[in-house]
Amino acid sequence: MGQKAHPIGFRVGITEPWKSRWYAPKASYGQCLVEDERIRRFVEKKFNQGATNAGVSKVEIERTRDEVRVALHTARAGVVIGAKGSEVDKLKEQLEELIDRRVAVSIHEVKEPDLDARLIGMAIADQLRKRASFRRVMKMRCEAAMSAGAKGVKIICSGRLGNAELARTESQMLGAIPLQTLQAEVDYACSVAITTVGTIGIKVWIYRGRYGDQPVQVDNQQRGDGRFRRRGRR
Repeated sequence: MGQKAHPIGFRVGITEPWKSRWYAPKASYGQCLVEDERIRRFVEKKFNQGATNAGVSKVEIERTRDEVRVALHTARAGVVIGAKGSEVDKLKEQLEELIDRRVAVSIHEVKEPDLDARLIGMAIADQLRKRASFRRVMKMRCEAAMSAGAKGVKIICSGRLGNAELARTESQMLGAIPLQTLQAEVDYACSVAITTVGTIGIKVWIYRGRYGDQPVQVDNQQRGDGRFRRRGRR
């Protein structure tokens, strides 16, 4: 029997903040919980599953006595905001109609998409739907994450890879992923690619270093030189 813990749930409340921050009495707790789930599903369907992929990686929800504050973390802030903020105003009206409460929406840009596990998983899923080579896509995403400053990355794809008759699991890993250390900042996400031959599951782990450390970008030429030196080439 496996002894596996979710990397984010393992750290929530210790080194990672909660994605929903509010307090409610017992009588209204269930209703607030259902509203949060409705908001997340609506945002996911509108921005990540539609024709225009806005790359929303995280939705944070805060509640006050008067309003619900929704913060969207996205790699393409311009798509979410729209011309002169028209899309934000439209989203605000749709969320208010959905949960029948006053809603305030804020947009936060993800500065480095290659260090976000959710965005990497969505990008791989999009490439697999276009019938790209899964090994090539996984290798490219691992190298892009390491170039962006990650200290370790692991990607696992499961399903009928390459239109194979039998489902199997393939993995790609660079660097280290210390899952047992609470001080290690590990980002994790799971995505799904629905293809013509079946569903492919994608899991992504990103090790960014210890909490408080800033990621350092590594030049591709420098990484190549270091790799050649380790192999003994001149």
